[in-house]
Amino acid sequence: MPLKPTAPETQALFLALNDALPQTQCTRCGFPDCASYARAMAEGQAAINQCPPGGQAGIERLAALTGQPLVPLNPEHGIEGPRHVAIIDEAWCIGCTLCIKACPTDAILGANKLMHTVIEPWCTGCELCIPVCPVDCIALENVTGTETGWAAWSADQAHTARERYTSRQQRLVREEAAHQQQQIAKAEHKLADLATHTKGTDNAPEVDRKRAIIEAALAKARAKQNQG
Repeated sequence: MPLKPTAPETQALFLALNDALPQTQCTRCGFPDCASYARAMAEGQAAINQCPPGGQAGIERLAALTGQPLVPLNPEHGIEGPRHVAIIDEAWCIGCTLCIKACPTDAILGANKLMHTVIEPWCTGCELCIPVCPVDCIALENVTGTETGWAAWSADQAHTARERYTSRQQRLVREEAAHQQQQIAKAEHKLADLATHTKGTDNAPEVDRKRAIIEAALAKARAKQNQG
């Protein structure tokens, strides 16, 4: 029976596997991002044939790193194909921002009620913007012809995609922290002058009820902030 890899060995394998993935962050592997899939493979919790964007060439890379036998792409996760980029029909875009929120690499620019557009070099073809569009104004355009897998993608593109994904994740954390701080400040302000924010200030039970609600919300927000 082979020895179980040590934590440093697992970490080293995780890093190598993550480097071997295309970083499209498409979630078709069944995990929320490429790093999560790499971690699962390193820990023996996922097979090496779950990444359609990497295709068969990607499976060969993963097999070489893990020592596992070469297998075909699992069709449950999709099929290998050419690389696509998202194209927004600007005449139909309603500016809902749902595609912006779904894009893992911040490749879509726009604002609420304003037209959105895709920055092609940053688009990984993940397709995550397609199902969230309420007016079906996003299409996919084949930009690599008959080339598929790693023949349709490059190490430089993978590096850019990973950097943009990481930057986006960090931005979301900062925004959530700022939101939590804002919620705490609002709750503390209301709690400090509860009578002003309560109709019928002589209604003690209503004041107590609102105080309990605000204190509970404040405790929850502070706990969430501390967890971060």
